[in-house]
Order: sequence, then structure tokens, then C-alpha cells
Amino acid sequence: MRQWISSRTKLLRSIGAAFLLLCAAPMAAFAQSADANFFKGKTVRLVVGFSAGGGFDLYARMIAPYIGRALGANVVVENQPGAGGITATNRMMTAPPDGLQIMLVNGLAAAFGQFTEQQGVRYDLGKLEHLGTVSGNPWVWLVTANAPWKNVQDVVNDKRRYMWSAGGPIDGLSDGAAFTCEALQLDCNIVLGYPGSNDSALSVAKGEMDMMYIVDTSAANYVTGGQIRVLATMGRTRSHIFPDAPTIFEAAKLSDEAAALLDFHSTAEKLGRILVAPPGTPPERLLALRAAIKVALTDPALIAEGDKSQRNIEFYSAEDTLKAAIGVVSDPTPEQKQRMIAILARIEKK
Repeated sequence: MRQWISSRTKLLRSIGAAFLLLCAAPMAAFAQSADANFFKGKTVRLVVGFSAGGGFDLYARMIAPYIGRALGANVVVENQPGAGGITATNRMMTAPPDGLQIMLVNGLAAAFGQFTEQQGVRYDLGKLEHLGTVSGNPWVWLVTANAPWKNVQDVVNDKRRYMWSAGGPIDGLSDGAAFTCEALQLDCNIVLGYPGSNDSALSVAKGEMDMMYIVDTSAANYVTGGQIRVLATMGRTRSHIFPDAPTIFEAAKLSDEAAALLDFHSTAEKLGRILVAPPGTPPERLLALRAAIKVALTDPALIAEGDKSQRNIEFYSAEDTLKAAIGVVSDPTPEQKQRMIAILARIEKK
């Protein structure tokens, strides 16, 4: 137990310290950069490792025009679904390092996939070129609207086998479900194979699956239709989008061990949606990309658009993002790493 608390404390310090730093890419450098003009009139591909219509896709399509204006380029979104984002992230490791391809990555899932040595993972978050964090929101537990469980305790008491929908072996949806099931000692079948959160949500809405674990901004798209509802927010702070949904710590009686597990996962979730480029991208082009992304993600018009559509923007610099990612990948002890691998072994293929 002490080991988990120690790891959680270290992780909180790592992420907290990283996120308090100011962005290190000054706008003056952007204006003076020899490669700032390189992007003028060119096409930059913004890769998303999930299918169209899901949360990451919607975020990418929202921010792409703003990044394009800041670069003077045409930024187009390209969906490359597969293995919960792993396939596209692997491709980014070997993509041409010319600055014309960037990716919106699920930072939590990518970090978990790497430090647990998930099968198929060939990327390294420490080697990808970081461009910044777009947002880091709390995640929520969704159930079918007509489900018999009114609260978390009902789920714990029911003692049935629960079907959770997910995409890849580590995609936020699947690992979040695995940690929840471990902490609450639930009998779960975490089903993979859905190409994006939109498809996963549809399976819950139809009653094919019982439950889903997803970031609150994406959940808003599905809950509005009335076919899915929020059971709990999976952290210690309530979601501002779903203020009436209790936190898991309010909704369930948790052992110290269970609380530590959920704390670790919810803290790692702060990595959120991160932007990366291929390793070896020329430094001057990286400077131009980072500066343009800061301009785009701090644009009041984009922030207002995000608030209106419940896809909030919370920018953190490339330096902050890298430090946070390395903290999640490096902090767990070998014993904790093995424990997490055992937890994630709950996940089964569709």
C-alpha cells in the first residue's frame, strides 16, 4: 500500500511541477525563425489514431483551422484508426521528420502502453517530439440509460458480469475500465475492437455493452441524446460538464488500496490530448510548430468555441507535456509495473 501512495505522491509532484511551468517557446523566436516561412502555403496532416466522429477526431477538426492560420498552412485531419491509437503512434515514430505531419495522441493511453510494454507498442514518448497539451479533462463512467443500476453501489451489489466497450488494449477506455473493475472487485469483460469512442458509445446506447469509461468532453456528445447516463466521475474532483455526477470517491466505499489505484490512474489522465511530431524533426521547424500551436491554443476564439461545444482547451507547453509523460512512464517501481500489467490482463479481445 505504501508503495502505491509513494508512487502517487511522486506522480502528483511530477505532473504538478511540470504543469506550473510557463511555456518556453517565445513568440519573438517564432517570428525570427528561419523555418517559420517553411509552412506557408503547405499542407500539414494532423493524424488522429481513431475513426471519424469520436472525441479525438472532433477535437482535431476544431483546432486544425486555428493551427493552420498560425502556420499559414492548410492543416487537414487524417484518421488512422487501429489498436486504440497504437498503430498511428507507431507510424509517427518512422514518419518523415519534415514537420508536415503531426498527431493528436491520447497521452494517458500512450504512456500506459509504453511502460507496461503493451504488445504492438513500438513508439517511445521520450523520443517523439512534443508540441504541447491541448486539454486534460476528468474521465467518467457511463452506463446504458435504462440500466438497473442507479449508482455505483448498485453495480457493486449486483454481482453480475459487466460488459465494457473499448477500442484498443490501452486506449483510456480499456485501461480505465480495468482499473475500475480491479478497485471495485467487479467481474468484467472488457471488449476491444471498436474503432473509436463514437462506436463504443453506440454499443452502450444500443444495450450491446453495459458500460464505458471515457473523458467527460466526449461523454457530453453521447449523454445529450438521452440513451446513456453518467454513473460517476473517476477522480476526486467533479466534472464541470456533469456537476451532479458524484466522484467515485463519493459514490463508493473504497479501501486504501483501491483509492490509491484510482488516484494513480486519474492523475495520469491529466496527460489528456497531446500533440507530437516525428523524432528528428529539424529544431527550427519544431520551434515554429510549437510557437504556432501556442498561438492557436491560446486564441480566445478557439477557447470560446471549445467551451460552447463542451470541448475545453487547456494548453500546456511542449516542455511541460514531455516532463509529465516521462513522469508517468518512469515513476512506477518494477513491482507496481507488474501489478498494472496484471490489472490490464483483464482486457480481452472482441
